[in-house]
Amino acid sequence: MIGKKSISGIMAMFCVLGLAACSSSKQGTTKRTGSGSRGNVEFLDGLSINGNNYTAKSKSTLKFTASSTLIENAPLWQFKYAQLLDVRVEAVLNTNLFAFIEEWWGTPYVYGGKNRNGVDCSGFTNNLLVAVFRLNSSGSSAQLYEKARKLSKSDMREGDLVFFKTDGKSISHVGVYLNNNKFVHASTSLGVTISDLNETYWARYYAGSGRIE
Repeated sequence: MIGKKSISGIMAMFCVLGLAACSSSKQGTTKRTGSGSRGNVEFLDGLSINGNNYTAKSKSTLKFTASSTLIENAPLWQFKYAQLLDVRVEAVLNTNLFAFIEEWWGTPYVYGGKNRNGVDCSGFTNNLLVAVFRLNSSGSSAQLYEKARKLSKSDMREGDLVFFKTDGKSISHVGVYLNNNKFVHASTSLGVTISDLNETYWARYYAGSGRIE
């Protein structure tokens, strides 16, 4: 017959083994998470950037169209921007546009800036229109507003401009429309980023849309 001391000893041994197993399980989970994080950072390795030209190192990764049923063959940059824009992966197809955005992402806002050391809203917009859409674009946000053919929100398409009166009086901010009410711009607080026209701040100061032709 097993004594009380023996039972206590056995129970203590099982507790120690259980704690060791939990510790081992947590360490394994941490390692897997770290690996996933590194993969997310390096997902644009398939794109090379040379001046204003954006090409794929492996052309086969870009053979994805809206009619394709093989979603799993889409490159990872499509999944990233599909999530940011809250649209289907098949709707994200403009390699040059999203490679440009990725290159400039987080560039700090600097009034009057025109390069990746620092850029303001019109500087970023003009750079994008020239590099991606091959348009001869220049000028401040107010000047771009005067040049643009005015559009309703329902008529906007990728590459059109959205204008704001952030000072409440005149056109003082501009961004480039993407899809699903999302636009990319140089924000004073976040630098180059993607925002939503339905956000309270941008909805309050939205002044109209236009197209540079």
